[in-house]
Amino acid sequence: MTKRLGRGRTTSSPCLEALVSLDGWYRVATATVGVGILIPVDRHTASVYCLELAGEDDAFAACEAASAADAVDVVAPGLATARGISPDRLRTLAYTHRASELVGHTDADVDSARHLLEAATVDRRGSVAVRARDVHGKTGVSTQAAERTLGSVLVDRGFSVDLDDPDHVLRALFSDDVCLLGWLEVESVRDFGDRKPTDRPFFQPGSMAPLDARAFVNIAGAKPGATILDPMCGTGGVLLEAALVGARVVGADAQWKMARGSQTNFEALTPEATWDVLRGDATSLALRDDSVDGVVFDAPYGRQSKIARHELADLVAGALAEAARVAPRAVVVADRSWEDAAVDAGWEVDHLFERRVHGSLTRYVHVLTRA
Repeated sequence: MTKRLGRGRTTSSPCLEALVSLDGWYRVATATVGVGILIPVDRHTASVYCLELAGEDDAFAACEAASAADAVDVVAPGLATARGISPDRLRTLAYTHRASELVGHTDADVDSARHLLEAATVDRRGSVAVRARDVHGKTGVSTQAAERTLGSVLVDRGFSVDLDDPDHVLRALFSDDVCLLGWLEVESVRDFGDRKPTDRPFFQPGSMAPLDARAFVNIAGAKPGATILDPMCGTGGVLLEAALVGARVVGADAQWKMARGSQTNFEALTPEATWDVLRGDATSLALRDDSVDGVVFDAPYGRQSKIARHELADLVAGALAEAARVAPRAVVVADRSWEDAAVDAGWEVDHLFERRVHGSLTRYVHVLTRA
């Protein structure tokens, strides 16, 4: 039986030898450097962006970034490209730092970057600054030299430099054997340290870090207008992140203590959100078919969690089946692979990520779509 606990609504360069068309982009060959690729300036086509990824798992970061951008493709360690972004959604990403409108890409050295910028059309007004980054500190490129050199190119073209409050920032990103140049478009909001689990009104050991919780709900489809369910919500930390990006959230837990505690956290930390908290069984939810947009849950690890009336395998299998009934997409986090159980419950496994948390815990992140 499921009981409602509560709900809330507190409401161009002279050195060029050739410039030729290349599948909608342009290949720039110079006398002194290798080949660079320029992105054409065309307001009638979707812009191409470079994404600065965070963390150690680029595939996972790209998976999350796909919730805010189209055609995400990892091109070098820590860097991806995308065609089109949603700036508002990108600000909410956990594992993408920035998105910049791509000028082009070339070899990972300062001279190549300079020639690429000299060849580019710069359709901007106002002051500029250049910020260079050696993404993983392994290219040996001097970022200071890159900033000086590229800044000089812009000054020669009539731009003023303002290092403190520029109108436009050119990002020069070096990784592996690639350099991407792009004009900064949007940065994600990095406020996760303000929401440590231990600082919440209701806390239990084993609570997930907000950074990871945010990534999981983004992958599940959290956004304004969407409804996200966590049928094993515990202290509510996962759903707090969904609520903070504008989703309506529904939480359930078999224990009154957890259900009440998560309600306390919602009231204190997301006063403007729309939420419902239920005491109920994740294997038998009092929800209509297809009533939510995405499901996220962190399956019990056994050694630290009480599992009411269920063996762990039965609980996870039942929760997966119920999730497939109420939603087309899910993200399931566990301390082991439940891939076979997910397939048996009617899911297709789009991705299975193994993310090491510490010496004794690796999280398995299953990204599922209904078959």
